[in-house]
Amino acid sequence: MRILIGDDSLTHRVMLEAIVRRWGYEAVLAEDGQQAWELLSAPEAPRLVLLDWEMPGLDGLEVCRRVRARQDQDPPYILLLTARQETADIVAGLDAGANDYISKPFENTELHARLRVGARMLDLQRELISAREALEFQANHDALTGLMNRGAVMRAMEQAMQAAGQGGQTLQIGLIDVDHFKQINDSHGHPAGDAVLQAVSRRIESVLRAGDLVGRYGGEEFLLLVNGEVDEAPAFCERLRGVIADQPFVEGQVALRVTVSGGFVPLTPSDRRGTSELLAAADDLLYRAKAAGRNRIFFNQADDGARQAAPAAGETKRSAG
Repeated sequence: MRILIGDDSLTHRVMLEAIVRRWGYEAVLAEDGQQAWELLSAPEAPRLVLLDWEMPGLDGLEVCRRVRARQDQDPPYILLLTARQETADIVAGLDAGANDYISKPFENTELHARLRVGARMLDLQRELISAREALEFQANHDALTGLMNRGAVMRAMEQAMQAAGQGGQTLQIGLIDVDHFKQINDSHGHPAGDAVLQAVSRRIESVLRAGDLVGRYGGEEFLLLVNGEVDEAPAFCERLRGVIADQPFVEGQVALRVTVSGGFVPLTPSDRRGTSELLAAADDLLYRAKAAGRNRIFFNQADDGARQAAPAAGETKRSAG
């Protein structure tokens, strides 16, 4: 573990560096409070800190205050070093944001013990952060596919609609459904169906660009949020259809031909429809695609509601399911 040593005395810095290196720490040295603050502000800054109170420019207390003012999710553990021993000084140091306090001169065994406490606290802090992030991921993602779940993708849709309106951009909103999915489950078993959903998810992600989003809307249905103008929809819809239909899905010894049907509607800057209306419009196009033979994606080409099927390749191919 790296440890930042901030002390304006060269003698003290060298001494502390030698001591902590014997204990297995990698020392990073700062000769005053300003340098200590700069090092703590850098990416991948040391998380364990030995900081002298009395330093020119920024003293140890001010560095503590600045660090705590950032309200980092993973803050460093600061051990304040000082010759002051009055209770009021100890309180002032802890109030400024120090985690611990050790008076000079100190016994090396005491310093070692306090640093071990700091290292254990930092490890515990990281474990708690990891656990919280895991819980947040589980709350917002589908366990099978790893995509956003319905609640998360609906929230993302509302945010994307707001951002598109403020930026004067067009947002394409699509619903995609795996064709004849029940037949896959009935003929090959639910594990095969799960594998197909996972593979379809990855293929959908492969055609999305930075800023585009996809979530599992429910069952074998996916909700896509794609940034792009209306005239980009035909090419995107055909690319999406093709990336799923053109290559079989291999599950064990079986190669499954899987296709999707879908519907996309544009939200243009002048469009005042809400989420329910847009989803209803996309759902209507999806079922038109199903009725027309599946393995195709329909889209609204313009605000006047004119519907056109995906390009010719999508029109002529039929689902093998």
